[in-house]
Amino acid sequence: MAKVVIPRGPYQKGIRRRREIVDAASRIFARYGYGGSLRQIANDVGVTPAALARHFGNKYGLLQAVLNHWEDDDDHHFEGAQGLEYFRRLPGLMNYHTTEPGLIELLLTLSTEATDPQHPARDWAVERYQGVVNKGIRYLREATELGEVGPMDDEQIEIETRGVFALMDGMQLQWLLDPSLPVVHMFEAQLAKILERWVRDATVREPRPLPAPVDGATVIEPDGVTVIEPDGVTVIEPDGVTVIEQDG
Repeated sequence: MAKVVIPRGPYQKGIRRRREIVDAASRIFARYGYGGSLRQIANDVGVTPAALARHFGNKYGLLQAVLNHWEDDDDHHFEGAQGLEYFRRLPGLMNYHTTEPGLIELLLTLSTEATDPQHPARDWAVERYQGVVNKGIRYLREATELGEVGPMDDEQIEIETRGVFALMDGMQLQWLLDPSLPVVHMFEAQLAKILERWVRDATVREPRPLPAPVDGATVIEPDGVTVIEPDGVTVIEPDGVTVIEQDG
């Protein structure tokens, strides 16, 4: 049996302290957004700003830890989801996010700043967005395999997935600028149109009904062609065209 090692002493205490700091920072940033300060967080936890730096390096390290914690908490919204169900639950996630506008502001502000290649959060932002997109790609590919949507190649799956998240982030940004917007309803309406298009493309056309055979006829069905051969007459119906060949 493998031996389970339980951290003790300073190491365990350090993990617990980091968790306390992240929880406090989450509360501060949820309330004040990007404007939350290290001093506020330090006062909440009962440590000095220097102690925060020892645990997270700098403010950006703490911001990243808070956002990682926030997004890990989002995972429960998708438990048991398969294929399209993942996308259908996105409005519920957005609704949950609107209860913590400061964290939305934090995410969008930090991600925008990180477009600068020299920004200290650049690698985190790139990795974070790629992870989000990859998750959506997996669910959309699963939806194609389940026959819930029409066939898509890898390029189209990525384009469609990125479009959904671009719509989500863009609407959340507009909501931050104008909180009176019914952002969840607006996103849900636009998403419904996207899903409807995906599903519509998956519709399988009903096969054409066979013509009624006449007395003495033999019905032959090669690929895509219906042939009826009554006495002395051959009727061939390739795609939408009827040809009658009178023998003799």
